[in-house]
Amino acid sequence: MAAAAELTLLEKSLGLSKGNKYSAQGERQIPVLQTNSGPSLTGLTTIAAHLVKQANKEHLLGSSAEEKAVVQQWLEFRVTRVDGQSSKDDIHTVLKDLNSYLEDKVYLTGYNFTLADILLYYGLHRFINIECLVKRHSSVSRRAETSQRQNVWKGKFPSHV
Repeated sequence: MAAAAELTLLEKSLGLSKGNKYSAQGERQIPVLQTNSGPSLTGLTTIAAHLVKQANKEHLLGSSAEEKAVVQQWLEFRVTRVDGQSSKDDIHTVLKDLNSYLEDKVYLTGYNFTLADILLYYGLHRFINIECLVKRHSSVSRRAETSQRQNVWKGKFPSHV
Protein backbone atom coordinates (compact mmCIF):
# COMPACT_ATOMS: atom_id res chain seq x y z
CA MET A 1 0.00 0.00 0.00
CA ALA A 2 1.48 3.35 -0.98
CA ALA A 3 2.19 5.78 1.84
CA ALA A 4 -0.36 8.33 0.61
CA ALA A 5 -3.07 5.65 0.61
CA GLU A 6 -2.05 4.59 4.14
CA LEU A 7 -2.21 8.17 5.38
CA THR A 8 -5.62 8.72 3.77
CA LEU A 9 -6.87 5.51 5.42
CA LEU A 10 -5.40 6.64 8.75
CA GLU A 11 -7.19 10.01 8.43
CA LYS A 12 -10.48 8.19 7.88
CA SER A 13 -9.80 5.85 10.80
CA LEU A 14 -9.07 8.80 13.07
CA GLY A 15 -12.29 10.54 12.03
CA LEU A 16 -10.52 13.46 10.38
CA SER A 17 -12.18 15.27 7.53
CA LYS A 18 -10.58 14.70 4.17
CA GLY A 19 -8.65 17.46 2.57
CA ASN A 20 -4.99 16.77 3.15
CA LYS A 21 -3.01 16.51 -0.02
CA TYR A 22 -0.03 14.23 -0.13
CA SER A 23 2.82 14.14 -2.57
CA ALA A 24 5.93 12.00 -2.69
CA GLN A 25 9.55 12.90 -3.10
CA GLY A 26 12.62 11.03 -4.18
CA GLU A 27 13.27 7.56 -5.44
CA ARG A 28 11.77 5.94 -2.33
CA GLN A 29 8.60 8.05 -2.70
CA ILE A 30 8.78 9.55 0.82
CA PRO A 31 5.36 11.08 1.61
CA VAL A 32 5.05 14.83 2.04
CA LEU A 33 2.10 16.72 3.55
CA GLN A 34 1.72 20.42 2.86
CA THR A 35 -0.02 21.85 5.91
CA ASN A 36 -2.25 24.90 5.85
CA SER A 37 -0.67 26.41 8.92
CA GLY A 38 3.04 25.88 8.53
CA PRO A 39 5.86 24.07 6.81
CA SER A 40 5.40 20.82 4.93
CA LEU A 41 5.87 17.59 6.86
CA THR A 42 7.97 14.78 5.44
CA GLY A 43 7.96 11.07 6.27
CA LEU A 44 5.30 8.48 6.99
CA THR A 45 5.70 8.38 10.77
CA THR A 46 6.05 12.15 11.15
CA ILE A 47 2.86 12.76 9.19
CA ALA A 48 1.01 9.93 10.96
CA ALA A 49 1.93 11.32 14.40
CA HIS A 50 0.76 14.77 13.27
CA LEU A 51 -2.61 13.30 12.19
CA VAL A 52 -3.00 11.51 15.54
CA LYS A 53 -2.41 14.79 17.38
CA GLN A 54 -4.80 16.63 15.05
CA ALA A 55 -7.48 14.06 15.91
CA ASN A 56 -6.83 14.47 19.66
CA LYS A 57 -6.00 10.77 19.99
CA GLU A 58 -2.56 11.17 21.49
CA HIS A 59 -3.03 7.99 23.55
CA LEU A 60 -2.16 6.22 20.26
CA LEU A 61 1.37 7.62 20.63
CA GLY A 62 1.80 5.99 24.07
CA SER A 63 0.65 6.86 27.55
CA SER A 64 3.92 6.65 29.50
CA ALA A 65 7.50 7.59 28.66
CA GLU A 66 8.37 3.92 28.19
CA GLU A 67 5.34 3.21 26.02
CA LYS A 68 6.08 6.29 23.87
CA ALA A 69 9.62 4.99 23.37
CA VAL A 70 8.31 1.55 22.36
CA VAL A 71 5.85 3.14 19.91
CA GLN A 72 8.72 5.14 18.39
CA GLN A 73 10.88 2.01 18.22
CA TRP A 74 8.22 0.15 16.23
CA LEU A 75 7.53 3.11 13.95
CA GLU A 76 11.25 3.11 13.13
CA PHE A 77 11.11 -0.66 12.60
CA ARG A 78 8.30 -0.14 10.11
CA VAL A 79 10.25 2.40 8.07
CA THR A 80 13.69 0.79 8.28
CA ARG A 81 12.92 -2.94 8.25
CA VAL A 82 9.51 -3.40 6.61
CA ASP A 83 9.36 -0.78 3.86
CA GLY A 84 11.31 -1.71 0.78
CA GLN A 85 11.59 -5.41 1.58
CA SER A 86 10.93 -7.46 -1.50
CA SER A 87 12.71 -10.80 -1.35
CA LYS A 88 11.06 -13.72 0.41
CA ASP A 89 14.15 -14.11 2.60
CA ASP A 90 13.94 -10.49 3.76
CA ILE A 91 10.22 -10.80 4.44
CA HIS A 92 10.75 -14.08 6.27
CA THR A 93 13.40 -12.49 8.52
CA VAL A 94 11.17 -9.52 9.38
CA LEU A 95 8.20 -11.79 10.13
CA LYS A 96 10.36 -14.17 12.18
CA ASP A 97 11.71 -11.32 14.33
CA LEU A 98 8.25 -9.84 14.78
CA ASN A 99 6.71 -13.23 15.55
CA SER A 100 9.23 -13.87 18.33
CA TYR A 101 8.60 -10.45 19.86
CA LEU A 102 4.80 -10.85 19.79
CA GLU A 103 4.64 -14.33 21.34
CA ASP A 104 3.66 -12.99 24.77
CA LYS A 105 2.01 -9.70 23.74
CA VAL A 106 -1.39 -8.66 22.46
CA TYR A 107 -0.05 -5.48 20.83
CA LEU A 108 3.41 -4.11 20.12
CA THR A 109 3.49 -2.16 23.40
CA GLY A 110 1.95 -5.02 25.35
CA TYR A 111 -1.72 -4.39 26.05
CA ASN A 112 -2.41 -1.01 24.44
CA PHE A 113 -3.33 -0.47 20.79
CA THR A 114 -1.14 2.30 19.32
CA LEU A 115 -0.12 4.01 16.11
CA ALA A 116 2.70 1.49 15.84
CA ASP A 117 0.16 -1.34 15.54
CA ILE A 118 -1.74 0.56 12.86
CA LEU A 119 1.25 1.47 10.71
CA LEU A 120 2.93 -1.90 11.09
CA TYR A 121 -0.32 -3.58 10.08
CA TYR A 122 -0.56 -1.35 7.01
CA GLY A 123 3.07 -2.07 6.13
CA LEU A 124 2.77 -5.83 6.57
CA HIS A 125 -0.61 -6.03 4.86
CA ARG A 126 0.95 -6.81 1.49
CA PHE A 127 2.70 -9.86 2.97
CA ILE A 128 -0.26 -11.28 4.88
CA ASN A 129 -1.57 -13.12 1.82
CA ILE A 130 1.65 -15.08 1.48
CA GLU A 131 0.13 -18.04 3.31
CA CYS A 132 3.30 -20.06 3.77
CA LEU A 133 4.92 -17.13 5.60
CA VAL A 134 1.90 -16.39 7.76
CA LYS A 135 1.50 -20.03 8.81
CA ARG A 136 5.07 -19.98 10.10
CA HIS A 137 4.45 -16.74 12.03
CA SER A 138 1.31 -17.33 14.07
CA SER A 139 1.93 -14.42 16.45
CA VAL A 140 2.08 -11.98 13.53
CA SER A 141 -1.14 -13.40 12.10
CA ARG A 142 -2.86 -13.28 15.52
CA ARG A 143 -1.83 -9.64 16.03
CA ALA A 144 -3.14 -8.69 12.60
CA GLU A 145 -6.47 -10.36 13.34
CA THR A 146 -6.65 -8.65 16.76
CA SER A 147 -5.93 -5.26 15.17
CA GLN A 148 -8.72 -5.79 12.65
CA ARG A 149 -11.21 -6.54 15.43
CA GLN A 150 -10.64 -3.30 17.35
CA ASN A 151 -14.06 -1.62 17.64
CA VAL A 152 -12.68 1.82 16.83
CA TRP A 153 -10.97 0.50 13.70
CA LYS A 154 -13.54 -2.11 12.62
CA GLY A 155 -14.06 -1.89 8.88
CA LYS A 156 -11.25 0.63 8.47
CA PHE A 157 -8.40 -1.83 7.98
CA PRO A 158 -8.11 -3.59 4.67
CA SER A 159 -8.87 -7.23 5.47
CA HIS A 160 -7.06 -10.23 4.08
CA VAL A 161 -6.42 -12.25 7.20
